[in-house]
Amino acid sequence: MTCPSSSDSSSWSHTSPQSDATSERVVQEIPEDVQTFEQEAAEASIGLVSDRHKARIHRGMLCVLIGGAAWGAFGTAAKYLLDVYHVEPLWLIDVREFFSALLFLGAATVVDRKRLTQAMHDRQALGKIFAVSFTAILFSQIAYIYAVDATNSATATIMQALGMLGVLFFVCFKARRGPRKREVLGIAMALIGTYLLVTGGDLSNLRLPLRGVFWGALCACAQTALSILPKKLMEQWGNFVFNGIAFLFSSVCLAVVYQPWNHMPPLDSFGWILVVVGITVGTFLAYGLYLQGVQDAGSMRAVLLGTIEPVMATITTVIVLGTSFSVTDFIGFGLILGMVVLTA
Repeated sequence: MTCPSSSDSSSWSHTSPQSDATSERVVQEIPEDVQTFEQEAAEASIGLVSDRHKARIHRGMLCVLIGGAAWGAFGTAAKYLLDVYHVEPLWLIDVREFFSALLFLGAATVVDRKRLTQAMHDRQALGKIFAVSFTAILFSQIAYIYAVDATNSATATIMQALGMLGVLFFVCFKARRGPRKREVLGIAMALIGTYLLVTGGDLSNLRLPLRGVFWGALCACAQTALSILPKKLMEQWGNFVFNGIAFLFSSVCLAVVYQPWNHMPPLDSFGWILVVVGITVGTFLAYGLYLQGVQDAGSMRAVLLGTIEPVMATITTVIVLGTSFSVTDFIGFGLILGMVVLTA
């Protein structure tokens, strides 16, 4: 074996540091490229998530608007049933809830059978759904009915709208922050717009005795509960499963106390059509979309956008009764639509 000469050794020892330095530079450069690539990928991923989040919020807003419009449209039909056919409010509530529960459960059986089966065999889940069903869904409907009875529909609607203040308090308390300017402005626009739509700007249309204050306050609390409590359960079990079980619980509880079969109203074919509309549009569609909107867009946006209900109620009343819009109606429309744009 030939040993290297001294010159070879010198040459070797001289070139080795250069080679090491070159290798070191290459090693240093590669991670920078990789890091840049990973950073760009992360930024793209964040942008994609942001776009998806925005799309979900917009979908939720659309659901709330359609659901609120369905509520408002049925409000006119419900008023017709109560005034013309003398249907008892609790009978209408119970029938709507029971048959809507069947629709929700039927839909869950078709598209979400696995979670429906899991929920029906989970006692803890059933207990939570029952609690939310009683405190949010049943409570909100009964509180509103008795608030109307103790005052009038205009006063009850405004008291119900005050529930958005409770939602704002909850959101701020949970996030440990103060209310944002946009939220305060949105609430002010929604409340003033609702007031103008339901009263025509005339304070004499409001009636607030002590009993009305009690039921109105409960009505506002119920609206707050409806906009907050179902969110987590819907995320866990889905829209159809949660609503189906919740409405079934609510209708059975009310039926045990009220016994709707003993209070059947004398309805003709048109009256039954209105009842069917109340079940499909005013409950199944309205609640399903509104609560989906709560899940997607959040409680604060949902309760603000829910004020589309008096807008639709006013429009359908004008169409059905053949009346005309007043100046205060248009101002109310403008404020609520402005709030929708602000919320978006």
